[in-house]
Amino acid sequence: MAFQQGLSGLNSASRNLDVIGHNIANANTVGMKASRAEFGELYAKSINSSGGANAGIGVTVSAVTQLFTQGNITVTGNDLDVAINGNGFFEVKMQDGTMAYSRAGMFKLDAAGNIVTGDGARLMGYQTDTNGARTGFDTVPLSLPTGGVITAKTTTSIAAELNLDARSPIVPNTSTPFGTYSTSLTAFDAQGIEIPVGFVFEKTANNTWNVYTSVNGSDPAASTPFQLNFLADGTLDPATVVPQLQLASPNDPTQTFMVDLDFSAASQMGLDYAVTDLSQDGYRPGELTSLSIGDDGIITAQYSNGQTQAAGQIALVNFRNVQGLSPSSGGYWTATYASGEPVRGAPGEGKLGYLRAGALEDSNVDLTGELVNLMTAQRAYQANAQTIKTQDQIMSTLLNMR
Repeated sequence: MAFQQGLSGLNSASRNLDVIGHNIANANTVGMKASRAEFGELYAKSINSSGGANAGIGVTVSAVTQLFTQGNITVTGNDLDVAINGNGFFEVKMQDGTMAYSRAGMFKLDAAGNIVTGDGARLMGYQTDTNGARTGFDTVPLSLPTGGVITAKTTTSIAAELNLDARSPIVPNTSTPFGTYSTSLTAFDAQGIEIPVGFVFEKTANNTWNVYTSVNGSDPAASTPFQLNFLADGTLDPATVVPQLQLASPNDPTQTFMVDLDFSAASQMGLDYAVTDLSQDGYRPGELTSLSIGDDGIITAQYSNGQTQAAGQIALVNFRNVQGLSPSSGGYWTATYASGEPVRGAPGEGKLGYLRAGALEDSNVDLTGELVNLMTAQRAYQANAQTIKTQDQIMSTLLNMR
């Protein structure tokens, strides 16, 4: 009887239409992966029957698999939009505490500064220090310090890279007044208050220069100088001892602190006096102004005081068998026994892909191909219906025989 075969064909074709319709409906869903119905033929076979003597009894949908191919990456310009270019999934903590996995990188900040998905699931990642070095191997929900400021940092060191003109005359010399060779910068106390610091250089002997200092606008000539001694090749003598400099807070002059001075990059050449770099490690307080995400997942926060600090690193996970993942609503997958446990890592590590900030991964549904598949599935449904109709006509013929 062809009724059984036709019925199984109708059921399988109907299931295929459901899968194709789901793909078409999600052609514009970010991070969506297309599904495919896979069919298997059915046979009724007895133990002692020969292989060629069995008639097929129809078809079944043996599996509905997902195609984890890379989708196109579309640039959005949104700082918290992130696309995965390569293997891996974002790991998110759902509101009920369970873990889920997604390729949709449409993240946002909630009122507490947590990085979340549209339905409130929190993005997981690694904690880092301010330089981006990972401080742990367990993933935690990522958040940004949006509700406050970063505190000021007291200046602890000042470094100078400069050249002192070896052709300068030795003092006293009226043609080279005090302060001809000088430079200045701004240091900071514990509250982020600016402390002007100045240096005046004066050649006192061949290959020897006095360095006078000025703090908070004081007269450098009244300070006790220290010496910079240079070798015959113009580099700083390694035996030169540079003392610490004492700074005082303008807000409270009794609050003093010591700062290391680094003149190891200073030189004395037959070139014009020039300061190529003058830096210190303190800064004033600042508020979060913007953020950026690197290819390696490092989240860098920019502050109003000009500082940039790492605020964590997005983690990716992968599975030994991605086909074993169980899809769920909202563009998530959950781990199963078939998928295996998640393997975590930073973007770019091992076989994990890199991130593209300010972009999203489109659905990998080929809309043109799905429409062709839709017509093919429709014809298959009609053909199976026709087999049932034909079998019914045959049965009617037999019943009407006289």
